[in-house]
Amino acid sequence: MALSRTGRLLLAAALALPAAAVAAPAASAAPTHTAHATVHSYGHGGLRYDGGVWGGYVAQGNGFRSVSGSWTMPAVQCNTSNDLFAPWVGIDGYGSQTVEQTGVQVDCSSGAPAYSAWYEMYPAPPQYFNDPVDAGDSFTASVVNSGGSNYTLTITDTTKGWSEHTTQRLNGQNVSAEAVIESPSQSYPSFDRLDFSGITVNGQVFDAYGPQAIDSGQYTETGLSNGAFAIVPA
Repeated sequence: MALSRTGRLLLAAALALPAAAVAAPAASAAPTHTAHATVHSYGHGGLRYDGGVWGGYVAQGNGFRSVSGSWTMPAVQCNTSNDLFAPWVGIDGYGSQTVEQTGVQVDCSSGAPAYSAWYEMYPAPPQYFNDPVDAGDSFTASVVNSGGSNYTLTITDTTKGWSEHTTQRLNGQNVSAEAVIESPSQSYPSFDRLDFSGITVNGQVFDAYGPQAIDSGQYTETGLSNGAFAIVPA
């Protein structure tokens, strides 16, 4: 019996999965947003940081209670159906087993770039919003620990004028804060430039926390200046 389109996508994704990812946490239940054939976990950078799945800037320490920032989604060229990436801001994940994060992904599994906004309280799978997203849209996003294990995640498409927020519970450690791009499949589509700006942590400019620069795939980051940097081809 012939596989359905969803079955073919799932089989292709399984065959394309790099061997190094076998030990990574498995993504499970399908998201509520039916436009997505598979769930891509954007959580823990795991043992693959520099040169791996995360790229951008990460601050380490303790007491990280909020992170916020803005970026504009670039137009991308899909090179393979395994291409996948997302810019996001979040707390935890670098030196901890949880991540509280929100961002926008570009998924090439259909053969063409598909954009969507999401949040994730890793290790739970990401949850997708149904709002429209296109290349060229500008976003602001924030993750705020509002006390104890409560986190409020907000993402706004300032181009289209929609905003989503949710409050979730997780026993996070608040030991890192990041503004990064990520490809769980370790396969990036091609794009010319992605600009982050206005990155703040605990209400202060990101630079004040001495964040570490991390390259990912074929992309590197420019210098951080007043909470702003760009992701560009290496």
